[in-house]
Amino acid sequence: MKALPIILFFTAVSLVSSSLNGQPEMAIGREAVEGQLRFLASDALQGRRTGSPGNEIAAYFIAAQLQSYGYRPAPGLNGYFQDIPFEQGIPPVQASLTIGKTGYQFKEDFVLMTGGAAALPKADAVFAGYGWVDPVINHDDYKALDVKGKVVFVLSGRPDVSDPRAAFNAMGEKRKFASERGAVALIEIYRLPFPWNFFSRYLGGESLRVAESGDSGNSTMVYGWLKEKQGSTEITDLQQGKKLKVALSSSGYVSKPLRSSNVVGILPGTDPVLSKEYILLTAHFDHVGVGKQGGGVTTPTDSIFNGARDNAMGIVALLTAAAALSKERPARSVIVAAVTGEEIGLLGSNYFAEHPPVPLKDIIFNLNTDGAGYNDPSYISIIGWGRTGTNAWIEQSAQAVGLKVFPDPAPEQGLFDRSDNVSFALKGIPCLTFTPGMTSFDDAINKYYHQVADEADSVDMDYLLRFARAFAISARLIANDPVRPKWVEGDKYEKVGKQLYGMED
Repeated sequence: MKALPIILFFTAVSLVSSSLNGQPEMAIGREAVEGQLRFLASDALQGRRTGSPGNEIAAYFIAAQLQSYGYRPAPGLNGYFQDIPFEQGIPPVQASLTIGKTGYQFKEDFVLMTGGAAALPKADAVFAGYGWVDPVINHDDYKALDVKGKVVFVLSGRPDVSDPRAAFNAMGEKRKFASERGAVALIEIYRLPFPWNFFSRYLGGESLRVAESGDSGNSTMVYGWLKEKQGSTEITDLQQGKKLKVALSSSGYVSKPLRSSNVVGILPGTDPVLSKEYILLTAHFDHVGVGKQGGGVTTPTDSIFNGARDNAMGIVALLTAAAALSKERPARSVIVAAVTGEEIGLLGSNYFAEHPPVPLKDIIFNLNTDGAGYNDPSYISIIGWGRTGTNAWIEQSAQAVGLKVFPDPAPEQGLFDRSDNVSFALKGIPCLTFTPGMTSFDDAINKYYHQVADEADSVDMDYLLRFARAFAISARLIANDPVRPKWVEGDKYEKVGKQLYGMED
């Protein structure tokens, strides 16, 4: 008797799978997906680095596809483009830092990320907790603290959030808090759970930021990060109230505006009621560029980080879904958003979440696709499995194309909070990331992840087709389901989700 529900479940899955054979997803062939991948991952696009000509060409290509499928520009945007006010930062040529009697080497022990030229031979140092101010949680690290004309040292991250992602998202606000109170410099103490060398290379070189992220890009206040030296006591001394002097110099950070945009299209739904709701489909189209921009190893014959897996495969899946859904529109409306700036801190998706073209409460789900690559083409991998009530639809989509589901690979990597989906999770929107078949971060992944070897010729095109079809089918099934996805009870994003949709207890 207990086996009967299982039999009925697999019977239902079989019926859904067979019925999908006649859907537009199955009509899209290998030639279409292979052609798109080869263009997006071609040498001509030079690694699609945010703000580069190759990145802009990719954006125009995606916009042209959406227009050809009949998608409408989103309200309030520049056609299909959501322009983002990026600033490119060029780090100082020279900088030095001494705390007390201990000297620190520029780029090896500390990095500077904003600020004009500085010459502070003997400034007072002060410790200010996390450097955070939030009246909602009744927290003010600057209360009764005089920081005017001083170098302020603070802990990384926020006092109320342990997620490492919060440390990145808090940077702009921290600069603003310190600058408004007259600090001449703000230095965050590096205590994040990944290697300093990765962090310093990632944020210590040329960078991009959104100009309206919370402070003025022209602020003269110096801002940087410091890795404590083993055995040093300066930070502990400051925390305990000991007075120390700081010598800080910098040739100055230079910033200039840079163009890059998200690409957005809307497809109206068919149901009179459900069409007022949106499913948001996302994938990032930027990659890491060429040569030293990429941060990986180049060869004498190849310096282009083509990004076939990361994330041309995702854009192909996104366009496959867009094309299929336009042929037979679902009940709900669909927003397709190809976002930029993922590789430099999820900036494009974060900007979309902060400046949505439709009210966020009308977006009932985000289906994102991204990945470092694949090491088992019999799977799709789902980041966020079991968190939104969508498991059955994802499984049926995979089975329809002869694939299996591998839930949440490499949990030690914290992947859910490292892709564009988290920009929407933080707002309360249920979401997951649909990833090529990865069972772990192994040599098969690292061979291509952010490497010049990640070219179109290395991709299994038959697998790409199945992966893209599975993503498209998932989008259709979720968009047609009258039951809205929601965070499972106890999920860390459940509370903010209830707030977004007016479901507070």
